[in-house]
Amino acid sequence: MISVVTPVLNGEKYIESCLNAVIDQECSDLEHIIVDGNSKDETVSIIRKYADKYSHIRWMSEEDNGQSDAINKGIAMAHGGILAILNVDDYYEPNTLNRVKEIFKTLPEPAITLGNCNVWDDTGKLKYVNRPSRLKLTDLLLGWSVNPHPVNPSAYFYHASLHEIVGPYDENQHYAMDLDFLLKAVKVSIVKYVNETWGNYRLLEGTKTVIDRKRGTNIDRAKYLLIKHRKKLPVFQQCKVLIMYGFYKASKRIKIKIQRITKKCKTQ
Repeated sequence: MISVVTPVLNGEKYIESCLNAVIDQECSDLEHIIVDGNSKDETVSIIRKYADKYSHIRWMSEEDNGQSDAINKGIAMAHGGILAILNVDDYYEPNTLNRVKEIFKTLPEPAITLGNCNVWDDTGKLKYVNRPSRLKLTDLLLGWSVNPHPVNPSAYFYHASLHEIVGPYDENQHYAMDLDFLLKAVKVSIVKYVNETWGNYRLLEGTKTVIDRKRGTNIDRAKYLLIKHRKKLPVFQQCKVLIMYGFYKASKRIKIKIQRITKKCKTQ
């Protein structure tokens, strides 16, 4: 069974489309767990309406300590051997869940499988496609500018037993809980990248992620996590990461210099 966990707070604008995004997968042996943080809008009434109609929808509503806490509550409720986290304003590509179920039949436990993710802006324009093909811990620790990490959980799935090894999502992390989890997960699990697009991530104005990016605090937060996890590596692996990063920075400087010289020569 796949257990899809959706945390939500005052999400009346997107909760119905989120519920339908999972329903439209037409996937058997599925449960969709909605963890509401005691919304003050119409979110709960919409959830209740759908839960009365569809037996695969399970839900709860109570105060929580943020998104990570809500996700952990959902995981504690889950019956499935495969976990998925779907934020209320994100969605899957058609037939993704059935495809993932087939892939997991071939994967030893614990495993995590990752696909590509479309990233959309507020106007519905595709900004880019996140293709996280390099997923070794030492590669992810190079940082976004060198090796972009998986950008959204709508494009990855993993065995529920992985949490028995790495623990729950860090409830002190209110923004970068996904990155923190992935850095723990790839270290101890079988990792399979599939070059197919599974997820859709919407960067919506007014959401905490977009506000965080505009402030630039997301960069500092990611750096903190990368350094924290790098320090847990054996010394020789720490050195490897630093050497790889230094090589990348030097190569980038050389490339920029060549581009400037080439441009200057063309104007002469």
